[in-house]
Amino acid sequence: MRTGIRGRSAVTRLFAQRATLQRSVGLLRDFGHEQTAPDVFYGALARDSVELVGDLYRGLTGETLHERVVLDVGGGPGYFAEVFHAHGAQYFPVEPDASEMHAAGLTVHGSVRGSGMALPFRTSSVDICFSSNVAEHVRDPWLMAEEMLRVTKPGGMTVLSYTLWLSPFGGHETRPWHYLGGEYAARRYARTHGQEPKNRFGVSLFDIGAADGLRWARATPNGTLVAAFPRYHPRWAWWLIRIPGLRELFASNLVLVFRAH
Repeated sequence: MRTGIRGRSAVTRLFAQRATLQRSVGLLRDFGHEQTAPDVFYGALARDSVELVGDLYRGLTGETLHERVVLDVGGGPGYFAEVFHAHGAQYFPVEPDASEMHAAGLTVHGSVRGSGMALPFRTSSVDICFSSNVAEHVRDPWLMAEEMLRVTKPGGMTVLSYTLWLSPFGGHETRPWHYLGGEYAARRYARTHGQEPKNRFGVSLFDIGAADGLRWARATPNGTLVAAFPRYHPRWAWWLIRIPGLRELFASNLVLVFRAH
């Protein structure tokens, strides 16, 4: 068990150099295309994700992604596959929704249909288990997180990155009305657009905060928390994660990094 909140450390040193204001502005611009041009959105997120995971893994172990087994929980249609393969990783996405797996028309060798809350992988079978913007979409995110630690080899790395509900992006396409309640935001979206939002509060989108994740991270016996920081912020703003209340509103996305036991 660990009780501190760690931002800049040996593990995050390499990624901290990459976490510039220019990167943050570029990602914010690309994220505006999530609904209208998903290739642009997910392409930018994929490139950023492989850099994030690669830098953190090198900081933790001193090794690169070459020939490392990477399990991506909630990998969707496989947008991340190409970039991880380009870095020499053996990449396997897990996705419970068959329609989501085929949404982009991609064919990804090794794709697995399965639930993040009961991962169809052996205990201690992967070098890196990673999940990007998925925890806010499952009813029991900490069960999923424990499953991620379970399948990671001792000494390997688990990275959980998720969107904070009270942040400006917490309501996804229903923002900013989620500040008046998730159910209200969903109903308003349906009235305005004539269809249900893709991310329906209480069904596929849930209220999850930074305090929730940090509380679980400190209590789990299955991994040591080695870093926690806001994913999309420049490194000089990482201090936000240490301030209760403020982090829920302005950190946007929390990254929890573990060395698995």
